[in-house]
Order: sequence, then structure tokens, then C-alpha cells
Amino acid sequence: MRWLAGVLLFWAVPATAVTCEDVDYEGRSYTACTVDATTENLGLFHHDADGAVIGSFSALEDHPDVHALAFAMNAGMYHDDRSPVGHYVEDGVQTMRVITNAGPGNFGLLPNGVFCINDDSAQVYETLDYVETAPACRDATQSGPMLVIDGALHPRFLPHSTSRFVRNGVGTSADGTTAVFVISNDNVSFHEFGSFFRDYLAVPNALYFDGKVSRLYARDQGRSDFGFSSLGPMVAVTE
Repeated sequence: MRWLAGVLLFWAVPATAVTCEDVDYEGRSYTACTVDATTENLGLFHHDADGAVIGSFSALEDHPDVHALAFAMNAGMYHDDRSPVGHYVEDGVQTMRVITNAGPGNFGLLPNGVFCINDDSAQVYETLDYVETAPACRDATQSGPMLVIDGALHPRFLPHSTSRFVRNGVGTSADGTTAVFVISNDNVSFHEFGSFFRDYLAVPNALYFDGKVSRLYARDQGRSDFGFSSLGPMVAVTE
């Protein structure tokens, strides 16, 4: 599995919390950030203690619980008021229930999924599987569509789609020890983006976070994407 090289590199350089690398695949550029979920402080952030939406990487850096920010990415779709569209749990507190029905937009393009984080694991679940198995998640964010489901691309993805955007998402290893967060540096279709997770990273399950608003903070790359609108849920590795 090609993502394993990133994991080995991470262990070879213990001072770096996250390993991010730029990858050219099938003529398109991606940045993939590998996180060891068993050792790193991986979690979701949405609002501060006063209930105000954090909304940006700079505000996240100023969060009282964040001493140093190694990595961050937008992590799930949100409404105009920045509240999560789907299921959301942060530090054991649920603020939005699971949405299981189909609907408009990418989120409702079933099957969608849930990204579940615990102190020593991270796992992508298809939503109905998540409801059935009811895993205990310290943090969880629902988004959609699923990109890869048990090694297969989402059945609605079209190989020759002309719908292309900068997109971001996450894939997890089968044992839940490794999460790989990816943002495309070029406009890509769902089929191309999902294929990167399935064929290059070889992860069994992967979840789409969003498109057009996709942003990445990667300290080891000196990268902090800027946007004119604030974000909703964010996932981050903090130290």
C-alpha cells in the first residue's frame, strides 16, 4: 500500500506530527497528509467555549486548547450559519443528529458517511453501517458522498464527468490506525478524486469533505490556505 511509505516516514521523523507530501497522479496534483491516529492529538473543532464559530485556521491557532497547530482542514459540510449539515460530535458532545435520508446536493448523494475519531483510532464509516454498529466516537463528523466504500468507488461517480472542483476528503486504513487527509491542487471530478484514494492510497474507505471551499493548513509545508468566507467544522492535529 503506497500510503505506508508516508507512515514509515512519519516514524522516521518523530518531531513532525503530520507527514504531508505533494503527489502527481494521473496528471493531477494532490497534497496528502498522513496522521498516525494512535499517537497524534487528532480532533474536531467547530466553536469556542462561548459558542462562537472558530471559522479559520488563524482563529484555531488562537484557540486556548491549541498550543501548536501542525495540521488542519475543513471537515464536513455546513449551513450558511456554519452549523454542521450532518451528524456532529465534539469531545463527546453531540450537536447534530445523524442524517440517513437522501437529499439534494453532494451530502445527500447516498451513500454518505461519518468520520469517527477516538484517542487511538480514526475510522470512516458508511452512514447506515455507522448507525447499525453505533461506535463510540469522541469526535464525529458526517459528510458525503462516500468516495470509497469497502474498496469500491461510489456507484454514482462518472468516469467522464465534467464537474470539476478543488476537493478534499479523508481515507482511513482498515485497522483505524492511520488517517490520510487529501486536498486536490487541481480541479478534479469525483471519479478522479475517489480513484486517488482507492488506487493510489489503497485505503478501503474514504469520505468526501467538501469542494470549492476546501482548505489546508500544513505546518511542515508552510501552507495555510486563505478564504474569504469562514469555515464550519475543522479537523486538526494539535500539540
